Amino acid sequence: MSDIIKTLEDIISQRRIADPDASYVAKLAAKGRGEIAKKLGEEAVETVIASLSNDRDAMIAESADLLFHHLMLLADMGIGFEEIKSELQRREGVSGIAEKASRKDR
Repeated sequence: MSDIIKTLEDIISQRRIADPDASYVAKLAAKGRGEIAKKLGEEAVETVIASLSNDRDAMIAESADLLFHHLMLLADMGIGFEEIKSELQRREGVSGIAEKASRKDR
């Protein structure tokens, strides 16, 4: 199975510099990080609403939108998903309480 996250990262990377009139990614990227973050927040709220509505199909669709816009924000910050995976691997086997306590210095 192909890695859809890597595929999406590549597409986002290519389309960020495309013509904003021809690409949603380019159009949103041209508006800047604040607008990308705002869109991510909107998608997060829509995901929560879908979960509270117990709407499985909407939850799947909104989760896909949420992940896509999160990847857009990461790309805008120059962060690759591999870095996120590394952080998750670093946390593996560490209790959530202990991990959160270790972030107090940040």
